[in-house]
Amino acid sequence: MSELSLREFRPKSLLHVPEHLPEKARYPVVDAHNHLFGDRPAAEMLAAMDAAGVAVFLNVTGNVSLPFDETGYSIRRRELDVYLEGWVRPHPRRFSCFTMAEFARWEDFTLFKTPENPSGDSRQWVDLCIQRLEADLAAGALGLKITKELGLRFRDNDGSTIRVDDERLFPIWKRAGELGVPVLIHVSDPVGFFLPIDAANEHYLTLCDAPGWSFLDSPFGKMELLAQRDRLVAAHPRTRFQCAHVANLPEDLAYVARFLEAHPNAVVDFSARMDELGRQPFTARDFFVRYQDRILFGTDMPCDPAVYRCYFRFLETRDEYFEYPDYVGRWGHSRWRIYGLGLPDKVLKKIYFKNALRYIPGLEVRA
Repeated sequence: MSELSLREFRPKSLLHVPEHLPEKARYPVVDAHNHLFGDRPAAEMLAAMDAAGVAVFLNVTGNVSLPFDETGYSIRRRELDVYLEGWVRPHPRRFSCFTMAEFARWEDFTLFKTPENPSGDSRQWVDLCIQRLEADLAAGALGLKITKELGLRFRDNDGSTIRVDDERLFPIWKRAGELGVPVLIHVSDPVGFFLPIDAANEHYLTLCDAPGWSFLDSPFGKMELLAQRDRLVAAHPRTRFQCAHVANLPEDLAYVARFLEAHPNAVVDFSARMDELGRQPFTARDFFVRYQDRILFGTDMPCDPAVYRCYFRFLETRDEYFEYPDYVGRWGHSRWRIYGLGLPDKVLKKIYFKNALRYIPGLEVRA
């Protein structure tokens, strides 16, 4: 008998337990945290959404990609316009989007220096960001999305990493509150992404597949980043914050509960964290029931009926020990298996669509 590598070990469960596989969600669904993965036509996405019972798809990075072309014109504006024109306006109740305004910089992480602000003046950059936000909202965006690059990769003019709670950025969060639009903020990543990639790291295989997701050498540690985020949210009580991925600490729901109790202006979504929640079904179910008014549905995964149905199975059934789609889209050999929460109908309605409609002005769901 030859030895297998860890990658080759893909055991098939021999457990015999009841299975319940929902074809559609029990109630209409607002996917309040997703992305337009690749160039997928609206008709193709609508077919997938209809097959699973998803009413609204919210693209939270509607203007991300190359920052500028060779003339200095902002390509991300044109990409946002393309999404608005090709998806949102022809299907106004089915597709929506957030903007990243001037934060949509994925190649040059020196945040303040841009062709529109060559001096790197942070005050001028903040003004430009607010102007961009207001213009994008007028064009049809419903909120502002901030990615994990803030606190991890965005650099100041001197090369230092910009803190999440950098006070120079405060006018942006204040203006979002004045405009009455949510700020979806992603701070840090799973705990394992900040630990050594070794035999003790439960994310070992994921980090081998995606080594760029390791932040072991980050200038700020995991908990320091969350502390910066918490100070930011506390400093802007009139601004609504959607804290992505269960406030980016689903490994410690007691911490997330304390965060929600301390910050009534915050909600969480649980996109791409079904794996973390599904391995602690008793604690997770209690959390969902207790904070049923503070949780938004989201997947952060390709618009695929199979993905959605797994999420519905997780929320609606008490199924045991089943597979889920993991971070890199693999099925059948996940790190562990998960359990359903079997949530009450009252809670499901809020998480599937009611909370999103209340929290994100401009969304609509057909009865």
